[in-house]
Amino acid sequence: MPVLSFTTTESEAGHRLDTVVATRQPTLSRSFVSRLIHAGHITVNGLTKKPGYLTKVGDVVRSEIPSLQPITCQPEPISLSILYEDGDVIVLNKPPGLVVHPAPGHQSQTLVNALLYHCRDLEGIGGKQRPGIVHRLDKNTSGTLVVAKNEMAHEDLSQQFKKRQVRKQYLALVYGEMKASAGVINLPIGRHPTNRKKMSTKSCRSRPAETQWKIKEAFSGVTLLEIHLKTGRTHQVRVHCAAIGHPVVGDATYGGKKRWKDLVPGPMQNIFKAIRRQMLHAWELTFMHPRTKKWMSFKSPVPEDMASVLESLRTLL
Repeated sequence: MPVLSFTTTESEAGHRLDTVVATRQPTLSRSFVSRLIHAGHITVNGLTKKPGYLTKVGDVVRSEIPSLQPITCQPEPISLSILYEDGDVIVLNKPPGLVVHPAPGHQSQTLVNALLYHCRDLEGIGGKQRPGIVHRLDKNTSGTLVVAKNEMAHEDLSQQFKKRQVRKQYLALVYGEMKASAGVINLPIGRHPTNRKKMSTKSCRSRPAETQWKIKEAFSGVTLLEIHLKTGRTHQVRVHCAAIGHPVVGDATYGGKKRWKDLVPGPMQNIFKAIRRQMLHAWELTFMHPRTKKWMSFKSPVPEDMASVLESLRTLL
């Protein structure tokens, strides 16, 4: 159990205890420090205090940081496409077909398994040696994903997502031809009233959701949309596109699997009936680096299967 002991200086006097400790230990978030204080792992002059205790000059602060608890998920040598990495964050281009987090039925071969193998410098999230998943992409959605490597980065990025400061742009190939060049979908999203594995705009308990879209390329019977998410609800792009009558191509859950039968018979139908997943790609992600406070933007190239479909469509124009 690592022990940190220091005496507060004049510049630290009058500041909250949790803030002072978090400043001294920049890899620990203030919320995690607060939990340590409540648990009695951090004392002042040998006494337990509250996180909001205002320190005085000469206070002796002693911190006992509990050893990281291993998680049951095992490291696995799974190939990763890394766009950027430093001591705080790792930005990845997630391939389609890769599950982000272990769950019943997916205890191995997930992104978390791969990160545990690749990131030997994980400093722990919530007292456990694990990567900090701050947002997710569906198994069959590809694209840009940022993961925190320590508690400080995890809390900072989580707050950015919560406050809608992160810019998320997607590319979605949808069925149908749009009536306008751009638009906004403002429909609340919640659990489907009868199918708990699905989301719906007709839920009894829903939350506001906003999706902005514009046409990137138009084809006969299908359209490639550039999408900006103002919110981040589960399955938001897929649910919103289906709700306005333009389901994502290949989306078996929200009506985009067999819609190819409505296309003109011939080459168009042949292209789409061979598709095995939703044609949805998290194209670009922009966020503020949790330590440097500089804005960073990353783009993931369109995956091979989706790029092939688009190239085939262009040859038919």
